[in-house]
Amino acid sequence: MSGVSESTGIDPTAAPSGTGCAECLDLDGWWFHLRRCAQCGHIGCCDSSPGRHATRHAEATGHPLITSFEPDEDWYYDYRDQQMYEGPALAPPRHHPLDQPTPGPAGRVPPDWTEQLH
Repeated sequence: MSGVSESTGIDPTAAPSGTGCAECLDLDGWWFHLRRCAQCGHIGCCDSSPGRHATRHAEATGHPLITSFEPDEDWYYDYRDQQMYEGPALAPPRHHPLDQPTPGPAGRVPPDWTEQLH
């Protein structure tokens, strides 16, 4: 895995937009895993989630890089070439709260959630 830098769409000072997918929280939705926009800090849900909000954010804004917002995951993904990369540490926090369930948020995940994954 090669590296990416600030010149490729990363702002290491941008704080996360919250602790969960912004759109899912607004729409009473749920997510499987969380992704963080490396440029502005927007937290969206992964492409396995029903809403696929991280990709929708990238398409709407042109922000090309995401990173995981899951504990113990340290990678970047570039939508332009669909490749994984290493990159700089971003402003904390680097993952959602440890007491937040995956999938989440608590109380919104349907019993048949595995059947709803993409």
